Amino acid sequence: MKKAVVTGAAGFAGCNLVEHLIRQGYEVYAVVRESSAHNRRLQESRCLHPIMLDMEQMNLLPGKIWEPCDLFYHLAWAGGRDEFDAQYRNVAVAVSAVEAAAQIGCRRFICTGSQAEYGSRTQIQTEDLAPQPFSSYGAAKAAACYLTQNRAQQLDIDWIWGRIFSLIGRYEPHGRMLPDLVQKIRAGETAHLSAGTQNWDYLDAGDAADELIALGERGRSGEIYNIANGDYHPLKEFTEQIRTALNPEAQIIYGELPSPLVSLQPSMEKVSRETGWKPKVSFMESISEYQ
Repeated sequence: MKKAVVTGAAGFAGCNLVEHLIRQGYEVYAVVRESSAHNRRLQESRCLHPIMLDMEQMNLLPGKIWEPCDLFYHLAWAGGRDEFDAQYRNVAVAVSAVEAAAQIGCRRFICTGSQAEYGSRTQIQTEDLAPQPFSSYGAAKAAACYLTQNRAQQLDIDWIWGRIFSLIGRYEPHGRMLPDLVQKIRAGETAHLSAGTQNWDYLDAGDAADELIALGERGRSGEIYNIANGDYHPLKEFTEQIRTALNPEAQIIYGELPSPLVSLQPSMEKVSRETGWKPKVSFMESISEYQ
């Protein structure tokens, strides 16, 4: 049986990845914080082995896994976007994760970055664009990208970096824009948004999990890939689609909130060409996951 390690395994993206790995025949070592309320998301399975470990204890992980694994996915990340100290610590944890992967005997290390590495760009976001982050979060992700790649080369382990854009769907927490908008529209409450003219791209978290698996199995070592849908539109088109489908009488007032600096326009040509992966879940299918 194929084996994978996943850090941040109870998180939004992590839990979707764990479920899809198991469906595709993997035995999974799921690394989670013992105190996390999200651990209840992980469903019992003979193919699932939870490991309770704080991020800063990554050096202890090899002592808890006694067999080589095929893939190591590092998704664990902490802190707010402008919490410099927390973001700085994340970089060291990511490097420690590479070292743990090598000690365990993993063939490949796959780490998730972010569209925040690109910063505010007006052109199509292709993987060869140089990072221009403007937040501590984006800067830390960019630093982790280069440092984990360098450490993986030193340790002779395959390295792949996946830049996540905007995920939606199963396990998405409240407090984010779409789940809160859906809640307001269903309740008939007025929603207040930005003008919604910026382009946005939404990818179902299950599709993202399948892309990560495709990258682990077929992605080229040493490469960066966007994790997105590629079907981007002005944000207002998405929010109007939700209003029309759920409650056409609900009101959305546009322009009352400031527009974000970022416009998401990811290219998905590279991952499609090199792995054959394509998204399958529609926008409204993802929205249906919100309870």
